[in-house]
Amino acid sequence: MDTFIIKSKEELTNYHFENDKLLFLEYLDHQDHDEYTCDLYYNKQHELKCIVPRKRIEVRDGEVNKGVTCRNELVDHLKEKLSFMDGAVGCITAQFFMHKESNQIYGIELNARFGGGYPLSYLAGANFPKWIFEEYYQKKELADQFDVWEDNLLMLRYDNEVLVHGYKG
Repeated sequence: MDTFIIKSKEELTNYHFENDKLLFLEYLDHQDHDEYTCDLYYNKQHELKCIVPRKRIEVRDGEVNKGVTCRNELVDHLKEKLSFMDGAVGCITAQFFMHKESNQIYGIELNARFGGGYPLSYLAGANFPKWIFEEYYQKKELADQFDVWEDNLLMLRYDNEVLVHGYKG
């Protein structure tokens, strides 16, 4: 609702300028950009210890149906730009667009939570729950974990029915 893709100045109307609730943002076309969700792990000292970029190949209702882990430019970029984030601990989920030709990176979202696609990062080897347990309960200091996960691991999701015979409530 009230979302517009404006491709030329002629498409702008008084409604766009007079509505204080509208925001103007650069449109990043999926034809030109790949979309990534990155699972970032921060230790208790707010230091970045792991980055797993997951390319969003197919999305349905905001959920990734098809995704793949990608060791690409995002890893070095995020190591440089987000190596320390005051207040960040545990899992941070961040979303980015990367231009397919220039590799220019645009950050669009940052969430302090496990994202819905985290199971792919986990199955690739980024075991955030284990690291949280080791840091907080076993008082271990976590080493860098940038190379522990499997690159190019594809995850496909699908819907399936579950039938329970004789269910009585």
